Amino acid sequence: MKISYECGPCFLRQAKEALDLSTDDELLKMEIMEEIFKYLSNNFTLGTNSNSTGSTMHALIKQRTGCADPYYKEKIESNNIALKYLDDVKKILDEDDSLENHVKIAIIGNILDFGAFTLNDDIESVIKDSLKKELAVKDIEEFENSLKIHDKVLYLVDNTGEIVFDKLLLSKINEYDLDITIAVKSEPILNDACMEEALDAGLDEFGEIVEIGAGTVGYVDSKISDEFRQIFDSHKFIISKGMGNYEGLTEIDLSDKDIYFLLCAKCNTISRDIGVNLHDMLLFKK
Repeated sequence: MKISYECGPCFLRQAKEALDLSTDDELLKMEIMEEIFKYLSNNFTLGTNSNSTGSTMHALIKQRTGCADPYYKEKIESNNIALKYLDDVKKILDEDDSLENHVKIAIIGNILDFGAFTLNDDIESVIKDSLKKELAVKDIEEFENSLKIHDKVLYLVDNTGEIVFDKLLLSKINEYDLDITIAVKSEPILNDACMEEALDAGLDEFGEIVEIGAGTVGYVDSKISDEFRQIFDSHKFIISKGMGNYEGLTEIDLSDKDIYFLLCAKCNTISRDIGVNLHDMLLFKK
């Protein structure tokens, strides 16, 4: 997906947040912010890819501060919040074990995104409110048909914390007797899940976990490894979690794929691109 004018202040907010999490050196933060301003002034133009721009900015911050994982503590917090609500969502599934409810729970998990929310947002209240909402777009019949006709699926996870809720959907998918491959980031970026977090959450119980070969914001096709490209190309059925993966995957030809996006529209640029309201929860086939 291409950037909009609203991505500008969002990049700067993320840069400030990542810098504050990476270092206490005020002079260094000033120097790096100057570099970010220069980078954006040269690259923030109509038609620029949002994921590539954000990935370059975060790579600069990590390289200059020497902090390889600025959101390490926030990822732990995300897991703790998800685990706190896990019993609540399991109770919902005890009452209604439908595929739609499992999808809804997985999308609610997508709210745990420190790239879209600030650290001061009351995320717990957002989750409580979201549990009461219906999906704004739900291609659930098509989704279930895909689960029935395919023999394998590639599941692109998004955030740490969110993956705790992904486990519930993966468990439901297992009932359809598919081979599941779960894709994670190879290097830390924001609070996205890497191999360590995926294993800690127990995702390997449901399928093979593979790395995409990059630590990018969302999916950036030019950065994935040759090994992951073979995996991606070999799968016709793909489940994509989160806005970042949506932004990247809509940049490439998916005409031969049976692909479903599960996400919460957490910014105006995404909601306009899809044609939904801000904070809508969505399951849709692209």
